[in-house]
Amino acid sequence: MKKDSAKLSARKKKRFTLDDVQLFFLSLPTVIWYLLFCYLPMFGLIIAFKQYKVAPGKGFLWSLFYNSKWSGLENFRFLFSNNKATTINMFRNTIGYNIIFIILGVALPVTLAIMISHLHSQKVAKVTQTAMFLPHFLSWVVVGYFVYAFLATDNGLVNRTLQKLGLSTVKWYQKDAIGYWPVFLVFLHVWKTIGYSMVVYLSSIKGIDESLYEAAMIDGATKWQQTKYITLPMLKTIMIIMFIMAVGKIFNSDFGLFYRTTRNSNSLTSIFLTLDVYVYNAMFNNKRPVYGYISAAGFLQSVLGCITMLVANGIVRKLDNESALF
Repeated sequence: MKKDSAKLSARKKKRFTLDDVQLFFLSLPTVIWYLLFCYLPMFGLIIAFKQYKVAPGKGFLWSLFYNSKWSGLENFRFLFSNNKATTINMFRNTIGYNIIFIILGVALPVTLAIMISHLHSQKVAKVTQTAMFLPHFLSWVVVGYFVYAFLATDNGLVNRTLQKLGLSTVKWYQKDAIGYWPVFLVFLHVWKTIGYSMVVYLSSIKGIDESLYEAAMIDGATKWQQTKYITLPMLKTIMIIMFIMAVGKIFNSDFGLFYRTTRNSNSLTSIFLTLDVYVYNAMFNNKRPVYGYISAAGFLQSVLGCITMLVANGIVRKLDNESALF
């Protein structure tokens, strides 16, 4: 009898219920999207190890497997083919800017989310949230034109204001202003991305049980004490997850930020030269499609980013196992 009941329970567990069917069809579009646009293109990583040449009328696969010769690690060597100073500057800018972006990308959105959550007027909170989220939808091409309208040497708003005040103008896209651009780039990145991150933290704050705050208020806790002992501990997990995910992109750079806003000025190369900009300039200067360079750089960024994310997650898991991403 026990064996029969065990078999019946096992058959019931194996049945594909209506809920399972609904969940299957609900998740099917996402699975198909990931297969087509995330996993299937990974076969293109072979280009990083080949001298890819297009065979007219033959298609991508024919060109990849029959018309392209193996080059080994030759495509990776171009990242280090320039002088040592250029290579060091490239990786220094890529990693250095990202470290600043990661720190500010956690501290500032959390601070603003907490401040907005304490606003009494919901209309003011929604207007503020929308205004800060709006820059996320602007492309760097549009932002670049706005920056140029402010910093243009002849008719820029900043220089015209300086002239009105009787001060000397600044050639913002020349070496004279090279010390200002790191601040400009950090400011523009924070301005454009802070709204999206703030929404994530604000939604987490909305999910905190209100009874915790009510109990704290009964005990006489101030707003700062409520934030310190309730809000921040509740946000710790999502903050660590966002931090780990940001660390995984430490070898990537926002091409639009560094290329469009600086207008690719030769005088500012030492400031905006990152890995992505270097690959683009290398492709442009070769005057021919160098798909292997692009694929090699993307492959290197992905591998290094995966390693750094695993290391960061391992450190977090040792310190606080419950807050680790995986």
